[in-house]
Amino acid sequence: MSETRTRTTAKELLELPDDGKRYELVEGELREITPAGARHGRAAMKLGSRLDQYTTAEQLGIVLAAETGFLISQDPDTVRAPDVSFVARERVPPGGPPDGYWELAPDLAVEVISPNDTAAEVQSKVQMWLESGVRLVWIVYPDTRSVVVYESLKEISTFTAEDTLSGGGVVPGFECKVAEVFE
Repeated sequence: MSETRTRTTAKELLELPDDGKRYELVEGELREITPAGARHGRAAMKLGSRLDQYTTAEQLGIVLAAETGFLISQDPDTVRAPDVSFVARERVPPGGPPDGYWELAPDLAVEVISPNDTAAEVQSKVQMWLESGVRLVWIVYPDTRSVVVYESLKEISTFTAEDTLSGGGVVPGFECKVAEVFE
């Protein structure tokens, strides 16, 4: 007997009744997201607020929070929501972000690691973000107070609490001491 899997679309995900849970959609498969812990949320907020202040002052684009879904592939649909994201000004339409999922990959995707995240899941997310067109991925590790930066699957750098994180060509001029993300 064969098993038939029902695939969920981005439209169906957007129309789900509020059951108090958060979901992402990966190749048509609905995945529940476990709520983040306090340390996770604090690191995402610290980094996100610094990015937002800088990009707003420099008019570089917009920073979005963890609830923002990006439709990064279709048929089957994939909607992911990084912990922090940045979209460059030239990619933001005149009316601003859409009401629904943004049908593009952000320029920067930030993922803050939680205790229940596996290495395989993290690597899969990094690969998916890069393949969808994200130009810079930051993986934030609260346990080790470090950030791993991916410009590609071959261009990878690790920054520790003593280092300064840079936005490179994606967020020009942005710098933040890694230690400040974990204060």
